[in-house]
Amino acid sequence: MALGAAKMNTQDRTILRDLAKKVADLAALPLQEEKRKVWQGVNELKPRRPALFCSPEGSWGELLPDNTLKCREEAARGLEWGLRLRLYAAEHFCDDQVCDRDYFVGCALRDENEPPALQYIMPAEARGAYVWEPLIKTHQDLDKLAPPALVHDQEKTQQNLAFHEELWGDILQVRLRGAAHLSGGLIDDWARLRGLTQTFLDMTDDPNFVQAGMQRMLENRQVRFDFLEAQNLLGLNNGNHYIGSGALGYTRELPAADFDGRVRLKDLWGFADAQTMSEVSPVMQERFVLPYQIPILERFGLNCYGCCEPLHHLLPALKRRLPRLRRVSISPWADKRISAQELGPNIVFSWKPNPAYLAGVHFNPELVRKDIRETLDIAKEHGNVLEIVLKDTHTCNNEPWRFDKWLKIAREEIMRSVE
Repeated sequence: MALGAAKMNTQDRTILRDLAKKVADLAALPLQEEKRKVWQGVNELKPRRPALFCSPEGSWGELLPDNTLKCREEAARGLEWGLRLRLYAAEHFCDDQVCDRDYFVGCALRDENEPPALQYIMPAEARGAYVWEPLIKTHQDLDKLAPPALVHDQEKTQQNLAFHEELWGDILQVRLRGAAHLSGGLIDDWARLRGLTQTFLDMTDDPNFVQAGMQRMLENRQVRFDFLEAQNLLGLNNGNHYIGSGALGYTRELPAADFDGRVRLKDLWGFADAQTMSEVSPVMQERFVLPYQIPILERFGLNCYGCCEPLHHLLPALKRRLPRLRRVSISPWADKRISAQELGPNIVFSWKPNPAYLAGVHFNPELVRKDIRETLDIAKEHGNVLEIVLKDTHTCNNEPWRFDKWLKIAREEIMRSVE
């Protein structure tokens, strides 16, 4: 990409610019502002109605197979893929994703103290289960986790920015943007380094090891965040930005009141989760997980928590201990009624419907409708601020229309609930 967009072959350049024009046309539609206001209302706990968001994730390969791409050069095909994702969502999904003209270019960062890469043993089956060789096997191995030594390659950053400005800066709004989706989860990273089964055993057999590992992870994460903040390498995430485990960041509560143009952690949405701890008791999570997440989340202006792990039994601790908690992910494995009662009107109920209802062998519209209606009724009963986030759909059984149908049902039920 450093060669410059002018040196891209003419055919690829034309394809990309034509797609960019389609994105810009969709971005100009009045409905985009309506969608922004929906997210703003949810994030500020004054909802117009429940928000609806679809992230096909693993199904994108079925919605947009490789033969959809027309560009020839590999770099151009990557850019084409990104634009076609935007267009497909805008043209097919009746959700609240916002299509805008922004095209963000990230800063080129590298960590000169990055630990050795893990060795994964992958299965023959596509998307099958895998195992890996843990990096941390003894207490002494903690020394392998050196504090990060981040370096910003400013020349490469400017080259990337210039490339995109030259390619379509007259069509899209090309912007340089610092790091914005920052996680303070830690425990999932530790389980990857130590091994998942061994982490569970350590919690009873060698709890000091878990705590020492988590403390090291916390210290290293703080070093990373300190660097990004001090070097002005953070980017705001209070607009059309993916936050938490599925939402858009629109809010007037960020950045902080004393914001002067230099982005700090307190100007951002923060995020933490603990997906590997789904079967671990709240007592053990309060011992091994939350104490190391809290110092990170304390630095952010508003916080999101959770992803696929069921959190209904942990909600009292999350409400009591986490600072400025604004949204919690309620996964398909969480008790919806307990969650609704605990969350009340002051924390966003970020509901993740069961992806199996979309991805199963047979698509049952009535089952989908029943599930969505039940959740909407429960949320209404408890005065919840609700968002519906369809994700973790790693297949649609090669029937892309399922997403359109699922979202149409959800939209109908949402409008029924607010009549």
